[in-house]
Amino acid sequence: MVRSHFAKIMVEEFAFDNSEERRKARANDTGWIEVIVGSMFSGKSEELIRRLNRARIARQKVLVFKPLIDARYSKQEIASHSGQKHDSIPVSTTAEMLSHIADDTQVVGIDEGQFFDLEIIDAVNKLAGEGKRVIIAGLDQDFMGKPFEPMPQLLSIAEFITKTHAICVKCGSTANYSQRTVDSDARVEVGAADKYEARCRRCFIPHSDAPTLG
Repeated sequence: MVRSHFAKIMVEEFAFDNSEERRKARANDTGWIEVIVGSMFSGKSEELIRRLNRARIARQKVLVFKPLIDARYSKQEIASHSGQKHDSIPVSTTAEMLSHIADDTQVVGIDEGQFFDLEIIDAVNKLAGEGKRVIIAGLDQDFMGKPFEPMPQLLSIAEFITKTHAICVKCGSTANYSQRTVDSDARVEVGAADKYEARCRRCFIPHSDAPTLG
């Protein structure tokens, strides 16, 4: 029941895929930046994969990247918590990512954008200026509920922005935060349901909290 409700929201939220603005941009060979942000378990990677699959069905040349640090579900693929996957190239730096992108690449997908260095900001601007469609998914807040660079900067330069939401595991409200459930002060602590859960504003506790018992 929750999944079907979420799917309905997603369909309505991403209805801009066939917008007049996008058709005009494609006709004029204009590039742009799309940013998908939200908490963990909100469907960011799932939506990124959906858009990438649509581009591949249209026979566009697609390249997808992920940070080398993220090997939770796969080393060579981006993956959603729901099990969807898409081939990707793991990279350590923005410079390494750029070295893989050819002139005829039409769509560039980037997952877990919060783990990239700040050079990603100028890089995606450059790619969009060359006529490429750049789609980036990532966390907009860290485990303390603070902006997670470089996502705020990417949001500011994007033509299209999508905010996804999860469901709070404690009360069932709309979740906007990634609650850390292990004791760690590190800003980057890669994990999934073993270390995080989705929380709403009222239930979120900055830093860490014990996991919710099911």
